[in-house]
Amino acid sequence: MKFRIWTGACCLAAIAFACPRTASAMEKVRLGVCDWTLGKSGDPGAFELAARLGLAGVQASLEIKDDTVVLTRREERRALLKASGGTGVEIVSFALGILNDVPLKSDPRAAKWLEQGIEVCRTTGTKRILVPFFGKGELRSDPAGVEAVVAALKKIAPSAEKAGVVLGLESYLSAEDLIRILDRIGSPAVRVYYDVGNSQDAGYDILKEIRLLGGRICEFHAKDTKDLYGIGSMDFRAVKKAMDEIGYAGWLVIEGIKMPLGVEKSIRYDAEFLRSVFQSR
Repeated sequence: MKFRIWTGACCLAAIAFACPRTASAMEKVRLGVCDWTLGKSGDPGAFELAARLGLAGVQASLEIKDDTVVLTRREERRALLKASGGTGVEIVSFALGILNDVPLKSDPRAAKWLEQGIEVCRTTGTKRILVPFFGKGELRSDPAGVEAVVAALKKIAPSAEKAGVVLGLESYLSAEDLIRILDRIGSPAVRVYYDVGNSQDAGYDILKEIRLLGGRICEFHAKDTKDLYGIGSMDFRAVKKAMDEIGYAGWLVIEGIKMPLGVEKSIRYDAEFLRSVFQSR
């Protein structure tokens, strides 16, 4: 694996983080699903549906209302935690999807909402936030945008470190570009959220990228942009091999975008396939 070895205080901070890959190598990869994939973005009802589909976790959206992250409100957090606790389905992580339209690289509201999201993580015991860079937030061929994002994350990272929260960057950038960004930020609280489908569609060698990023990956999206899992173009068995090689043992979150059987049947199908690959002995 090619990643910088942190030393001194930075190394101690890295050890303090609850990173999935520190789990036992024998631990199964756990399966979750995005609430927006279920058609329930920001809806606590996503947990009941995930439980019905046999999934262990939900990646929950950080919705915005009145220029504020909704889950900063105590009653909204209680509803989310009640839904999670009542079903036994965990909050895998949060996602701030609005940053695709209100980019961190150009709009100060994005940094404010990200700081609020960190506080929501602290009060709910959640350890990761997906920070996306698509749509208006695209960073490819935008060096000025990259500069702005690096500057913003350098300011936000100390808050994440203090809260024990990891910010996972999801983008169409290559592994090499992401490593350069992470090196410049220099914080164990900023890592990569790796989506295998996005990277494959961008033309990258996803197996090489996974091995190159190694412990810099905080969480994975499972995705096949062509069809149901196991039928489309994604070789999930090869993905598992690469994940095993970097010692990853954590969440694999279904972000299904092909639903030929309807939402519930398609996700159930995808989940069963992933179990056969990632959870079989």
